[in-house]
Amino acid sequence: MSNLLDIFTKIKAFVFDVDGVLTDGSVLVTEEGELLRNMNIKDGYALKKAIKEGFKIAIITGGRSQGVVKRLNGLGITDIYIGAEEKTDAFNDFCNLYNLEPSQIAIMGDDNPDLPLLLKSGLSSCPKDAVPDVLDYCAFISSQEGGRGAVRDLLEKVLKAQGKW
Repeated sequence: MSNLLDIFTKIKAFVFDVDGVLTDGSVLVTEEGELLRNMNIKDGYALKKAIKEGFKIAIITGGRSQGVVKRLNGLGITDIYIGAEEKTDAFNDFCNLYNLEPSQIAIMGDDNPDLPLLLKSGLSSCPKDAVPDVLDYCAFISSQEGGRGAVRDLLEKVLKAQGKW
């Protein structure tokens, strides 16, 4: 854990996937075909706190939900890349926008499309219910499941390590 604490102190930005990370990965489909997702309010608090403390946050997702975008905008997140089937371009754009090195970024993903970003990050992380390939790779595995506090767990640990919680 001491090596992780050293890594936590170097983080300046976060990148999160949506489904399976900010949500529990389930989708409720209405009769009209609308897709509804669940997000954890405690994750939302931690995201707002991280932004207030000066961290940059990006969301990179293959999904296209405008409801998700509205929720995230309401938390103060403006760097939202939706419809990103191949996530590397969005990641590179985020790094260039804020002059960030990949080593300064913690990434949380839960499934195989997230692996290319996890491989580039300074801190690869995932919820405890991520797919086995992701679990095998990540340096930090949250004790929480996706959509159930995993994002807060990561944010809180990094902010505490930097005296900003």
